Amino acid sequence: MRKSAMLAAVVLSLAVPGLALPAPWELDPVHTGVHFKVRHLMVSSVRGDFEKVSGKITYDESDVTKSTADISIDAASINTRDAKRDGDLRNPDFLDVAKYPTISFKSRQVEKTGNGNLRMTGDLTIKGVTKEVDLLIEGPTRPAKDPWGNRRVGGSATTRINRKDFGLTWNMPLETGGVLVGDEVDITIDVEIFRKPG
Repeated sequence: MRKSAMLAAVVLSLAVPGLALPAPWELDPVHTGVHFKVRHLMVSSVRGDFEKVSGKITYDESDVTKSTADISIDAASINTRDAKRDGDLRNPDFLDVAKYPTISFKSRQVEKTGNGNLRMTGDLTIKGVTKEVDLLIEGPTRPAKDPWGNRRVGGSATTRINRKDFGLTWNMPLETGGVLVGDEVDITIDVEIFRKPG
């Protein structure tokens, strides 16, 4: 009986265009970015980005806590605006992109924080090591329509990790005390998703 009802629903949605399911939300990689910041020489911060991001966002407008995220980042696309440093970050002392080409995040739970924002808990995998992290999300924004009729929604997620938890342990002590590279890394993910009309 259950299979018959499901089959009837599918047939009906195909036969009557007005009853078809809405188009899914898609991640817009051009307007999505992954940014990070880490202390340098104990006196300033180095900022960088990953320039290639892809993935799938399931956005439930009726109940945002049912939304999900499955994000994939090309580790070799790291860019700190210094070619030598970027090369060092790609080598085995850090990200080892030849062996671990992808950084990923897959959500497991979304909850409202009580201030109009969200907390998304999920698994972050860097250099083959997976750890649970919480992303604090500002948003989602109210939907907006672009000039081509697509509906768009955005949000900004932040978290802080200890790079040593993911096997990124290289460092160098300084004569004046402290180390060359800080352990804590601040991450910001700016996301924009869209849904085509119809």
